[in-house]
Amino acid sequence: MSENNHSSSYTPRSALAKWIDKRLPLPRAIHDNFSSFPTPVNLNFWWTFGGILTVCLLIQIVTGIVLAMHYTPNSEHAFASVQHIMRDVNYGWLIRYVHANGSSMFFLAVYVHIFRGLYYGSYKAPRELLWMVGVVIYLLMMATAFMGYVLPWGQMSFWGATVITNLFSSIPLVGDEIVSWLWGGFAVGNPTLNRFFALHYLLPFVIVGVVLLHVWSLHVSGNGNPTGTDVRKIDKETVPFHPYYTVKDSFVIVMFLLLFAYFVFFHPNLLGHPDNYIEANPLVTPAHIVPEWYLLPFYAILRAIPSKLGGVIVMFGALGVLLLLPWLDTSKIRSARFRPLYRPFFFVFLLVCLGLGWLGAQPAEGGYVIAARLLTFYYFAHFFVVLPVLGYVEKPKMPISIEESLKSKTMKGQS
Repeated sequence: MSENNHSSSYTPRSALAKWIDKRLPLPRAIHDNFSSFPTPVNLNFWWTFGGILTVCLLIQIVTGIVLAMHYTPNSEHAFASVQHIMRDVNYGWLIRYVHANGSSMFFLAVYVHIFRGLYYGSYKAPRELLWMVGVVIYLLMMATAFMGYVLPWGQMSFWGATVITNLFSSIPLVGDEIVSWLWGGFAVGNPTLNRFFALHYLLPFVIVGVVLLHVWSLHVSGNGNPTGTDVRKIDKETVPFHPYYTVKDSFVIVMFLLLFAYFVFFHPNLLGHPDNYIEANPLVTPAHIVPEWYLLPFYAILRAIPSKLGGVIVMFGALGVLLLLPWLDTSKIRSARFRPLYRPFFFVFLLVCLGLGWLGAQPAEGGYVIAARLLTFYYFAHFFVVLPVLGYVEKPKMPISIEESLKSKTMKGQS
């Protein structure tokens, strides 16, 4: 039985509400799709990160709009305008630090969200499109964050833009034209900054639209849950989203915002790079050019390949393979709770991703490059070898229903 098969329980309580409901049933849609939406009763705290991501997106949009009111997208004035925001605009320092650290908090939450999906098999049928739309959101986030990193027009901003945009020149036939279009000239300069500012302002609203598509897809296929089984008895295995999960999510969101506030007020520059407080200088190249921490795993993969074109292909392949994941995992069991062989491979894969992130911040030389190549090899082996083979050789346990899992927890609590 699908979780989304439920009749509307919305009842207008006033004449105005009845009038609106007949002409534009928006309150009914909100009630049915959010307040009374039947949600599996056994969701744990890992399922709260969807709400956290929504809050992060709203914070980034609101602070971004305010910053755009004071920012000057001109290569001669951009760096000074950021200093003006920090020093002269009322609470400008706070808005800028919230926005800058907000991108890191956004990616922290999305990585937890992704790895939760990998552990519990949230990409398996019938949620393939739900997963793919989520990957598209992730790609849009990466593009938006990269363009935003260029806007302060510091040393790391300028040279990061130079290195990353130059990658497209390795594409046969059209590479140079793509680079010229991105630059708006023959080098990274004022037209580049204008393009990136316009796209950085636009893409968050595109993300909002894709997020709505993601939520729509979720409400069609229904929530996953830790047991990886479908809802069988709506009256026993589900509860309305409100107030049960709104209260639970609100608690975790507050805890997450406390972590957010800790970075904003005590270590606002910890996750940034000190070179970005030096104005961009095309004549002085930084000793080590590194992107923000959340892009470091893919930067390590890029540098692990000797060929420039090969590095670009492998880096984008590392992202593209996520879209193929629903078909690469041949196991019919969703949750890793019932897959004894898959669990250790999952944690190895997690460590590999963390290792790639650390290597991305190291110089591209010696043992660092060799280690990055080994971890890159395992990254792809996880998807193209481990997951397909495990589905055939693994003998998983039979997953229990949501109702049975609740009874099992109750019995353990009483013993």
